[in-house]
Amino acid sequence: MTDAAQTPGGEDYLAALAGVVADVDSAARRIAAAQIEELRALASAGRLAEAQTAQRNARVQVHDMALRSIAAEVGGVMRVTDRTVQRRIGEARTLIEGFPATVEAWEQGRIVRGHAIAILETGITLPAEMWAEFEHVAISRCERDTPNRVRGELEILAHRMHPRSFAERHEEAAATRCVRIVPGRDGMSDLIATLPTVLAEGIHDRLTQQARATIDTRDERGAARGGADVAFGREAAATRTGDGDTDGDRDDDDAAIIATDQRSTDQVRADVFADLLLAGTPALDDTRDTSAGPLGAIRARVQILIPAATLTGEDDGPCDLTGRSPIDPATARTLAGGTHVWERLFHDPTTGVTVATDSYRVPSGMRRFLQARDQHCRFPGCRVAAIRCEVDHTHDHALGGRTELSNLAHLCQRHHSMKQFTAWRVRQLKGGVLEWISPLGRIYREDAPTPAVAFTPAAPPPPTAPAEPAPF
Repeated sequence: MTDAAQTPGGEDYLAALAGVVADVDSAARRIAAAQIEELRALASAGRLAEAQTAQRNARVQVHDMALRSIAAEVGGVMRVTDRTVQRRIGEARTLIEGFPATVEAWEQGRIVRGHAIAILETGITLPAEMWAEFEHVAISRCERDTPNRVRGELEILAHRMHPRSFAERHEEAAATRCVRIVPGRDGMSDLIATLPTVLAEGIHDRLTQQARATIDTRDERGAARGGADVAFGREAAATRTGDGDTDGDRDDDDAAIIATDQRSTDQVRADVFADLLLAGTPALDDTRDTSAGPLGAIRARVQILIPAATLTGEDDGPCDLTGRSPIDPATARTLAGGTHVWERLFHDPTTGVTVATDSYRVPSGMRRFLQARDQHCRFPGCRVAAIRCEVDHTHDHALGGRTELSNLAHLCQRHHSMKQFTAWRVRQLKGGVLEWISPLGRIYREDAPTPAVAFTPAAPPPPTAPAEPAPF
């Protein structure tokens, strides 16, 4: 007999789960209060160091020595280095003194630590006199979503508020591109390339597609190799290659490698990355006589939202690499010039939600509409880009759900499976809003993402004063 406490949906199970959730919520509130208290103490340490030297009109070096001494004292209690404490003192002062509304919202539970860090890290790129204006808008956005979701939007907000154009700042940043190596443990190292975002995203996307193609065709390739050995084993054994190995032996080796290949997606992605850089072609590509085999034919995909004014060159603001972060307008225009698919998007001027798109073929147009609307997986907190998700029928098609925009939403494989095989339920409201119902009956509202590119009605021109009669 199954224990009721272990049965999803059973009363004992739900009571136990409710207790766990309540405990986690209580602990999270206490942790937040302690973190804010620590931030205030660190900020006080920084002010103390400043006060120690202010009266003596001390040089910068003297102030730094005082700060180092205090940081070393605090580090002894925290059991971290004085360098770490000194850095954290600076961050604490910036947050406590420069973004007080953010700290207040965190104390009140309206946002969490991740939100505060995102506001701080994106806001400090602006001049200090603009921080208050920035955090006012940023807090209202953070209250409606998770930190990983809002970061990209906050970056775009900061870029648009900045007195210098995004294009100008990107040009300076692009000059710092580089490749560096960081030695690791156990004979491993990190090879880090600092590149424009759209290039980095494209590289990662192509490697991901190649890795998935390698993994998805394991059985097929293994069977093909085995069949070739059986059918042509004798002829292959009699044909020798230049290095003394027979073609049959090589096929045997290939089949054995494929049969025992248990690498994860991350591992295959890293191996293909190394193959491409060292040899110019993936080593596992089935086409031996050309460098453009099945894996080599795979090309990167990126999804970008470009304002019309930016596309025409009237504006140099940032464009949105959907699900990631801003990119420079010059790159966006270049990609737009080479695309084979164009879609004009219309947004509701009040909510900013996409309500229509140009299309003639209904299935593909519907998919593109949903990609523009959803941008990423629609489970709360998930940020997997829509181009890597599955279009799910909110109300199952097998149970009568229709294939229409009001019944479709993007879900990544993980959350699509969770919707099917667990007690989590979802329903779709107007405007692409999803309401997720947990096994405990808690409701998590998932609004359609606000487009990074939104249009507002132009202000009407001021009334023209009546012309005075000309004197005679």
